[in-house]
Amino acid sequence: MKQDFLPDELFKTIITHTPLVSVDLIVKKEGKIFLGKRVNNPAKDYWFTLGGRILKGEMIQDAIHRITQIELGQALKTTPHYLGTFEHIYDDSIYEETSTHYINIGYEVAVDGLDTLPKEQHDDYKWFSLEELMTSTEVHPYVKDYFSPKRGSIPQ
Repeated sequence: MKQDFLPDELFKTIITHTPLVSVDLIVKKEGKIFLGKRVNNPAKDYWFTLGGRILKGEMIQDAIHRITQIELGQALKTTPHYLGTFEHIYDDSIYEETSTHYINIGYEVAVDGLDTLPKEQHDDYKWFSLEELMTSTEVHPYVKDYFSPKRGSIPQ
């Protein structure tokens, strides 16, 4: 059974001592990539991919479907394309004086219209061309890794 909610102190302890496993959604349409501007640490104030943690007892495919519904407000309509596994290590987190280590599993997903988007994790959304994304100082470097020729930071 998956755990949706953890008490704050327990979650802080987990973040302090273990990596988190998450799914990052690379949303592409007509050659553009969709990013949200983060409102929380880590990566606060950067344009970043949409995504979320995989919950205990949740299969990866189920997490992709749940996160797509939450982050994009729509059901997944096509099979996601696996891009690789990446590591994101931050000096900060949602808690003061606590670092964060993520193991991110990247998937490219296709979407229809994006009408109503949540504001809990991102307060703005924007479509980027690949060139804009790769040259912008406002796009987090970890996002750029998804488009690097050396994609995936974990050896295969």
